[in-house]
Amino acid sequence: MNAILDIQPESTLWTEVCATDDILPDTGVCALVAGRHVAIFRVGHELFLAIDNVDPKNGASVLSRGLVGNLGDRIVVASPLYKHHFDLRTGECLESPELSVRAHEVRIDGGRVLVAPI
Repeated sequence: MNAILDIQPESTLWTEVCATDDILPDTGVCALVAGRHVAIFRVGHELFLAIDNVDPKNGASVLSRGLVGNLGDRIVVASPLYKHHFDLRTGECLESPELSVRAHEVRIDGGRVLVAPI
């Protein structure tokens, strides 16, 4: 039995979300990436990070509206509903690891923000 691999060109693996200037420093936006709600954050002027946007405690698509900050050396967003802190590099929920979300790769190309589905 032969397996058929569905290999797509690299350009289809990344979803263009917006211009870098469309995201204000220390805020987030939400985008639909390969059928998933993804929150993309701009930390300061140069760092862009992304995690799933859905708060796993109640299923609401709200993490992009949370407050960005840090706890120690971890860059986090606080959920606007339950105030859980999610590490923006890993998606780990600091208060309840079982509520962790996925982290997504982000790259900047020609002033555009692109996100890879995971």
